Amino acid sequence: MGVLGSLEPKEVFHYFEELCGIPHPSYKEKRISDYCVEFAKERGLEHYQDELGNVIIIKEATPGYEAVEPLILQGHLDMVCEKEPDCDINFDTDGLRLKIEGDFITAEGTTLGGDDGIAVAYVLAILDSDTLKHPRIEAVFTVSEEVGMEGAKYIDLSPLKGHRLLNIDSEEEGYLLTSCAGGCRAEVDLPVVTEEKTGTLYEVCVTGLLGGHSGSEIDKGRANSNLLFGRVLLALGEKADCSLAEAAGGQKDNAIPRETKCRVLVAKQDAETFEKLVESCSDEIAAEYAVTDPSIRITAVKLDEDQKVSVLAKESMEKVVLLLNAIPNGIQTMSADIPGLVETSLNLGVLELDGTALKLRYSVRSSKGTAKGFLVAKIRFMAQTVGAEFRTEGEYPAWEFKKNSALRETMMRVFREMYGKEPVIQAIHAGLECGLLSDKIPDLDAVSIGPDMAGVHTTGEKLSISSTQRVWDYLVELLRQK
Repeated sequence: MGVLGSLEPKEVFHYFEELCGIPHPSYKEKRISDYCVEFAKERGLEHYQDELGNVIIIKEATPGYEAVEPLILQGHLDMVCEKEPDCDINFDTDGLRLKIEGDFITAEGTTLGGDDGIAVAYVLAILDSDTLKHPRIEAVFTVSEEVGMEGAKYIDLSPLKGHRLLNIDSEEEGYLLTSCAGGCRAEVDLPVVTEEKTGTLYEVCVTGLLGGHSGSEIDKGRANSNLLFGRVLLALGEKADCSLAEAAGGQKDNAIPRETKCRVLVAKQDAETFEKLVESCSDEIAAEYAVTDPSIRITAVKLDEDQKVSVLAKESMEKVVLLLNAIPNGIQTMSADIPGLVETSLNLGVLELDGTALKLRYSVRSSKGTAKGFLVAKIRFMAQTVGAEFRTEGEYPAWEFKKNSALRETMMRVFREMYGKEPVIQAIHAGLECGLLSDKIPDLDAVSIGPDMAGVHTTGEKLSISSTQRVWDYLVELLRQK
């Protein structure tokens, strides 16, 4: 019996544990895609798999449901792969190490991939059942959602007959999501010039941040380790003779980075001043983020004295500091239509500096296409002003609210009957594939749901066991509706 073998609903957690044992980072979903295809073959189900790894599995209606409109059930196959510094898991080859902590499932030292493994597990359990009553089920599993939704962008949906889509990629039970922001990935590459210098070499680390999902948690006010790194560089450069040798922070553009590390060469006579400045910066920033990131720390560890190192030349150093401090980050505007909803934001998720270039990777989001376009243009202007290359990738449209939705009305009625209260109808700032899929199916009626999850896109990710059970019961009842 596996770690989750005693949990209910047994069939759902069986498949979730199986999926967690299959490596499935973005762009490397072939094994999990093939697993879904073999699942369909073993059960004699109609299925399709494209070159990207997208999978469609179709199960015909059970007796009495032949005339009911087909229901599309959709989730994505890839997961955000982040791990603690001391974790030895290789996401390309190793499965996750699952743990049960009270009502939650977590993974030891890594993200859990409940986003969106639980959706795939739910749907496989439905497809595998010979007792559930349901209309024609059209299961759609997409790839590369977490890195720009390429799977949803290029999938061929011609085998589908349905115009009702239930996306299972949300993270709060009791919420029916009906619209979301559009977005893209913005990439800035600044060529740098280096020179050989001698001095005292330090490793400077920004650590202890909470991080989080750059869409759903951008409004939490949490610190961004890459931005703090830029702030520290600015402060150090004003009072000490120091040069940057290398730097790296964050792993995904759509995750608020939790840790940034760099190596800095300091003139011997400024070493003591440098250490005091780092300590002062750490105290100031820790005080500012005491509520949102209580464990934040900035440290400087001396590695070697009289060390000859290749570092950024003065002009390149100035450009790096300028980009890190001048390009905006975080919330840019709040929605004037929906109270509390972030309209436009960006997140510097990945920073990498080597001997040839500074690479910055941003996730840009907005529920308004014009606002997204203006923000992208602003980043492009700043980047090109200092000689950096700029490009965007993985653009996806906003999912617009559908005023008249029969699916939403049915889901609200069933929710009231089961829970004894009204569900929350919500628009979100995070990106979902519903916008892209709506472009492919005329008059698509879509709603997104999911069980309670927390810490998504971080190593603190956890999935509620009891909520998974309740949402399963809700799904089963929705399938029964005629």
